[in-house]
Amino acid sequence: MKGLFQKGILPLAIATAFPGVVLAQDKVEAEVGFDLVSNYIWRGQDLGNISVQPSLAIGYKGLSLSAWGSVGFEKTDTKELDLTLGYEAGGFSVSVTDYWFNGGPGYFHYGSHNTNHTFEAQVGYDFGLLAFNWYTNFAGNVGYKSDGKKAYASYMSVSAPFKLGGLNWVATVGATPWENDFYAGGGNSEYSKAMVNGFAVCEVGITVEKELQITRSWSLPVFAQLVWNPATEGAHFVAGLSF
Repeated sequence: MKGLFQKGILPLAIATAFPGVVLAQDKVEAEVGFDLVSNYIWRGQDLGNISVQPSLAIGYKGLSLSAWGSVGFEKTDTKELDLTLGYEAGGFSVSVTDYWFNGGPGYFHYGSHNTNHTFEAQVGYDFGLLAFNWYTNFAGNVGYKSDGKKAYASYMSVSAPFKLGGLNWVATVGATPWENDFYAGGGNSEYSKAMVNGFAVCEVGITVEKELQITRSWSLPVFAQLVWNPATEGAHFVAGLSF
């Protein structure tokens, strides 16, 4: 559940916060890669343990189409495939993402009550020192309120990159603004709740990246991420490699 090839200095952290892509050159460009992570934490939610997360994107003049996936090492782990169509101009970004998980209706089931897809719209602006993004589920699994009505679960985040100790860091705070059952902790969290009852801070995180120089021409990015979820009393420490 993360965007691809994000603008900024920390690919993993900014993938969480900034869905705009950087493939904005005057020619068609494509990128491919994958992350290996010790835990799959998304917007403060625990979505899995050790996971491989491949990515692919193609872009032209700010318009991009990207694919992102996640699969764990256990046969019972949920598999995920996300497709994102996005546009970026200057600091402004807008995108639509189709999230899909296995374990329920097949991929080509799009019925309102028979689908494992979640469709999300995003709009945001990167001011340089600070970036703000708003996300809303508008179809598929939109999230529900305690009375059974559709919540159109939404999420807002503020992120700030900075340098400290010779390393690149990103600080992130994210919250869901109203009642919903979508941002309730994740299925793998022992602190999962059935419902977030109103405005709730779901993520307070800090991510740091370091380049490990393997050869003169190739370095391997490694990253660490601390995430707290005040709404569910969860805490996570994630490490990963980007290839």
